[in-house]
Order: sequence, then C-alpha cells, then structure tokens
Amino acid sequence: YYMYLPSGFIYDDFSKLDWYPKMNEKYHLSDGNFYQAHKAENGNYVNKYLGGVSLMQMPLFGIAHVIALNSDYPADGFSPPYQYTLAYGALFYCILALFLLRKILLRYYDDLAVSISLILLFLASNLVQYISVDAGLSHVYIFPLYVLILYATIKWHEKPTFFWAAAIGLIIGLATISRPTEAIMLFIPLLWNTQTKEAKKEKWALVRKHKKHIYITIAFGLIGVLPQLIYWKMTAGTFIHDVGSSWRFLTPFFRVLFGWETGWFIYTPVTILFIAGLFFLKNMPFRRSVIIFCLLNIWIIISWADWKYGAQYSTRALTQSYPVFALPLTAVIHSILQKKWKWFLIPVGGYLIFVNLFQIGQYNDGIIHTRDNNRLYYSRIYLKNNLTAVDMSFLDTDEALDDSSGYKEKVLYRSSEPIAINEAPFFETNLNSKGDTWLRIIATIKTENGFSSSYLACRTGKGKTQKKRRVRLFNVYCESWLPNLYEFYYHVPKENLNGKVTFNVESEFDFNGTLESFTVVELSK
Repeated sequence: YYMYLPSGFIYDDFSKLDWYPKMNEKYHLSDGNFYQAHKAENGNYVNKYLGGVSLMQMPLFGIAHVIALNSDYPADGFSPPYQYTLAYGALFYCILALFLLRKILLRYYDDLAVSISLILLFLASNLVQYISVDAGLSHVYIFPLYVLILYATIKWHEKPTFFWAAAIGLIIGLATISRPTEAIMLFIPLLWNTQTKEAKKEKWALVRKHKKHIYITIAFGLIGVLPQLIYWKMTAGTFIHDVGSSWRFLTPFFRVLFGWETGWFIYTPVTILFIAGLFFLKNMPFRRSVIIFCLLNIWIIISWADWKYGAQYSTRALTQSYPVFALPLTAVIHSILQKKWKWFLIPVGGYLIFVNLFQIGQYNDGIIHTRDNNRLYYSRIYLKNNLTAVDMSFLDTDEALDDSSGYKEKVLYRSSEPIAINEAPFFETNLNSKGDTWLRIIATIKTENGFSSSYLACRTGKGKTQKKRRVRLFNVYCESWLPNLYEFYYHVPKENLNGKVTFNVESEFDFNGTLESFTVVELSK
C-alpha cells in the first residue's frame, strides 16, 4: 500500500521500480518474494495493492520526509522516521475516529452503553491488533473512513447540503481505491432512514427534492477513484487494470466465521454480540442500512478464494467496518443494561477482553498460527504460553494419547548418533504388534536448508492401507541451524500392525539436515 509514496516523491519511478532491489537488500521489504507488484503486458510494473491507503498516508509521509532530511537518517522512504511516523500516525487517525464514533453513538444511546461498547470494540476484538501491531495493512486507514461515512450520512439527512453530498461521494471513492469491496459502504447513506414505510417515503421525497446532490455525490465519488485510474494509465497503459482476485459468491467459506483456523466467532467471540445486536435496532433510522450492509459485507468477505486472507488473527477483513458494527453492538448492550441481570455484563466483558488480549499476545509470539490452527491445537494452547513439543505437533496431527496407563511400552529404536538426512527414508523397521498400538516419536533435528517448508513424517502400510502423519519442522519454538526437539503420536491401524514403519523428512524444496537423536517407543495393549 505504501510503495506509491517513495515511488512518486523520492525516486520518481512508478513503472520500472529500479530503486526497489537496493531498498529490499537494505530493509528486507519482501524477503525474496516480490509480491508487491507485477508486470503488465507493456512490461511495466504495476502495484498489486491499490493506492487509497497511500493517499491517507501522504501527510504522515511528508512529516517523516522532513524529519529525515533534517536528521542523520537517510531520506529513502524506509528509514526509522518513516516507520515510526506511519505507526504513530495510524494510532492518531484511529484515536480521532474513536472520539467521532463516540459522538455518533451518543446520538442514539446513553453514555454508559456507549462507553462499554467502545471498550469492547477496541479491547475485546482483533481491531487492537490491526491498529497497533499490523498497522501497515489497509484496515487501520479505512476504519476512520467508515466513521466519516456514518457522520456525513447523518449530517446530510439532518440538513442536506452540497458539502455533505460531496463528502459522501469522496469518502466512498477513497475507500473503494483502498479496498474495492468497501464500495458497498454506499448502502449506508442509500438506505439510511428507510426503517419504516413512512420514513422511506420521507427519505425518497428528500432525495427527489435535492436531485442535484446525487450528481454531486457521483462526481466526487469519481474524483475519489481518479488517482488510481491515472496511476493505472501511467503504468499499465489502461484506465482499468485487473490486479487479480477470485471470488466464490455461490459457495462462500463459512469457515471464515466458524472455522478453527482463524474463525471470527471462535477467536473474537465478542463479535457474536455484533450480530445479536442486529435484532435490537427497532425504529432506529439506520436499522435497514446497517442490517443490509453488515450481512452483505460478511457475505463478500467469506467469499474470497483465499479465505484465510494470507495471515491474520481472527478475520481481519472485517475490522475496518467495525464502526458500523458498533451500532448493533451498542444496541444489544443498551438492552442488557435495562435487565435485572445487567451486572453479569461485567464478568463476561472482562473475560472477553482478557481472552482477546492474551490471544493477541499468543498470536504475536507465534503460538496462535496465522493460518493453520485447528480444534485440537486450539484446545491445547487455550490461555497457555508454555507449550511442549507434543502440543506443537497438533498443528499437523489430530492423534493424541493423553492417557497411556494400561499400555505396555517398548523401545523400538533409540539413537543419539548424529546422522545426515535428506528426503530419503532415514529409518524403517518391522512392527509385530497386537491390539491397540501407538507409536511415540521423539526426534532432535538440526536443519541447514529447507527448514520452513519441511516435515518429519511417519508412514505405515501400502496402497489402500497406507497411513501417514507428519509434523512441521518450523514452529514457534524451533530455529534453523539449531537442534530442535519434535515429539508426536501415531496410531497404528489394525491392518498395519504387522508391517513396516518408515520415517523420513518431506520438503517442498531441497532439504539438508542432521538427525541428532531419534527414539521410537511402541505403546500397545
């Protein structure tokens, strides 16, 4: 998102990006995987990410550039002044948005309900992660735009003017060239104040009275997207350029909401209140617009082909629209505060905040994985920081022998002599077991190459009876070039009790390493 600014203001090079290799070598901008841009048919580089965020970062970039020019730091667009200014600038934008959002909510709800709502919105959800730690993504900059579209919509309906009509168009346009799917914020002003038949008649009568405002909104919406169109014309040679996205609108991925990988309701359960609040918007002027926007927004988010969204804590693609979700959240909290059991909200809210902040710590420590969590692994790491090698194995295997009482143990193999290994089987032996049988595999491996893409695998049987389990070598407690401990369980199928068991390392790329020690224990009864 940021690349537009150094490209244009420092290096005057949007299309060739000749400056990039030197900066990448110095700052590790892509770590060997240049994903920020791709080549168009005319041979020019075109940024994959749209430029709306960079427009909002422009004032921060200007401040940073002045600081760099008047200090010992290089004015290259990536030195510490630029990094810190963008980080603190993102916080500044969101703090301003927080105060404006509070002002909006106080129009409809009392101060206590609003205060509780904002505390939960910021501390019990994944929003805090994307405002503070991952503030280089687009969410933190689009968040204030949603606050502004709510405010501009309210002001236009109170007193229609050219200014607020233009503001609505400009905000929608800027949001669209930040993330194209944000264009659906159009439904907020479009359906505002249509909650009843009477209100709907008044709304459309107001629109007909101010027809010129429609043209103003459209014109400023086009002005909002114009910078992106100009950039595409300059680089790709066309005003419209496909940056590459794939959607599954007819078969959306509900795992985005309910999945153990990064599910919205699983990792940030406060979001259940976001949805529950949609049933408490009766007679509110925003009822129809908020319900339709929220449901449509969720449907779009869960329809993207890369449903894990690269890397994320909970569902990051919804965080920028939380100002809209704040309305139903405050509605349900307002309703709870009218009940006799309202004090129950204190321990529940405290629990939601604690769990969220604890899990954000786990996420940033690498314990909660960015993409590959599952139910068993999550149950093992829940509110836990000191993980064992067995705990880490559940990222890849669902087999656990928690109670080994009643099982007879027999060491099938034990070695502490270092041996060089590659992808060929480094050990195999015959099983001769009866009854329920498990293997406990304990290995210490030091890698030289292929660490981040390799697995330790155990395999039994052939053909239809073949079974394989494997655990990744790269996890939060393991480092390349160091001896790392791995331990996992393998449940031997009945049809494979009398046959070979084979161990090897599997890798997507070339692998070289050393097996420092290796133990296989048979547990049977």
